[in-house]
Amino acid sequence: MKEFELAPDEHIVRESRKHWFVFLAVLLPFIIIAIIPFALPRVITLVPQLAQYATWFDYTATTPRLVLGIWLLITWTGAWSAFTRFYLSVFVLTNKRIANIKQHGYFSIEVSILFLSNVQDVTTDVSGFLPSIFGMGDIIVQSAGAIDEFRMRNIPRPEQMRDMLLRYISEQSKNTSV
Repeated sequence: MKEFELAPDEHIVRESRKHWFVFLAVLLPFIIIAIIPFALPRVITLVPQLAQYATWFDYTATTPRLVLGIWLLITWTGAWSAFTRFYLSVFVLTNKRIANIKQHGYFSIEVSILFLSNVQDVTTDVSGFLPSIFGMGDIIVQSAGAIDEFRMRNIPRPEQMRDMLLRYISEQSKNTSV
């Protein structure tokens, strides 16, 4: 990872992104927006008062084809931006710390790091029908540091991540007490 350097005796245990269902929910509006120019002419012809405007959507003509191209380009750019934020935002668990890497835009990234030795409490929160069905939820990590709460939102199988965290936190406490 370029966002933070690993110590010589540190290794990555697990990387986790938000659940794929969250990405699908973010992508759905872009899919609908991309379909609109193809569905609208058919819908317009069903309403007799609007049928005359169906000729505006003749994509064999130059101007409507140009407008369609710009429409789809803007839609694609928005969808690509959503994918970039999804793919580059990641939670990383190492044997010594947790990193929360958030991609906000193409050129904006936020990295929060919490050492496992500062962790006081780990809680999972799976609330709602869809999160229960799809096995996604939040992990809330309470710390003794300046950041009171470290929250990993909408990750898949939060119970597994919590158990892994607790295992490495107990290893950290054994290593520091010896």
